Amino acid sequence: MITRRLILGAGAGLLAAPRIAKAAWPADRPIEVIVPFPPGGGVDNMVRPIVNFVQPRLAGARFAIVNRAGAAGQIGFEALFNAAPDGYTLGAITNTAMHAIAIERRPRYRPEDFTYIANVVDDPGGFWVRADSPWRTLADLQAAARRAPETIGVGTAGIGSDDHLLQLGFEEAAGVRLLHVPYNGTAPVMRDMLGGTLPIGSLNMSEGLPLLREGRIRCLGQGGPQRWAPTGEVPTFREQGFDVLGGSARGIAGPPGMPAEIVARLREAFREAMADPAMIADAERAGMPLRPLVGDDYRAMMREDFAALQRLWQRRPWREG
Repeated sequence: MITRRLILGAGAGLLAAPRIAKAAWPADRPIEVIVPFPPGGGVDNMVRPIVNFVQPRLAGARFAIVNRAGAAGQIGFEALFNAAPDGYTLGAITNTAMHAIAIERRPRYRPEDFTYIANVVDDPGGFWVRADSPWRTLADLQAAARRAPETIGVGTAGIGSDDHLLQLGFEEAAGVRLLHVPYNGTAPVMRDMLGGTLPIGSLNMSEGLPLLREGRIRCLGQGGPQRWAPTGEVPTFREQGFDVLGGSARGIAGPPGMPAEIVARLREAFREAMADPAMIADAERAGMPLRPLVGDDYRAMMREDFAALQRLWQRRPWREG
């Protein structure tokens, strides 16, 4: 089965161990939340609402969000991993970006050693076409790709992105080869798809939802384990006979070695916040696909992702060098 999740192997022992924690939290300074991507993106838009609902559940605590973008998220992931494990630093993490970096090269973090607090969002990927496209299903795309291998362009947000990995998963499951067209982000993918110069856009369901509601694009299939309710008319890849999962899971973690009592308080606060009807309503209005997973459940999901992505890398490395 192709999923989008994975664990770092050999060479990880070369990393330095984090500093010893003092477990003095909360106190008179804010809890810094590192966002490894620029403001306004999907990860940033996940962090800001959830911490607003978590803060009232942690007496005396307050949050300060700091965007530390660069190197496809690596700078922020490393800053979080190597922070003091005293409860004053948390950060946003994603499955695909964080794991893909750890497979492609040797960063200053080990995915399996983060302190996993809570997954908040799991935004399925999807294959999108213009409303007037002749293709109605993934089987239609499969048939077209068999007739003309490596000629049907699929636009993604970049090499190794969750959009790209969804394409690779479909190619393996369908026994076809498409033409990868990497872009610098999702906006130009949608621009060229709408303009008719790009036949397929691979992007997250929340990203395509506004244009879907306007009737300007259609989705051939979504990569979640179940249909996301706002796009309930779109069948999953699995429902159409292709055993593929793909998307972007986004959550909150801390550096290794955080004190157990602080971790327990944070996990409970996030659990309560994600069950708050007001939070759920806000997420629905914002088109944010919630998937609450706390503690060990979150760690297990990420471990599965990491292992599966490692297997995919062994079969089809997505980046040279």
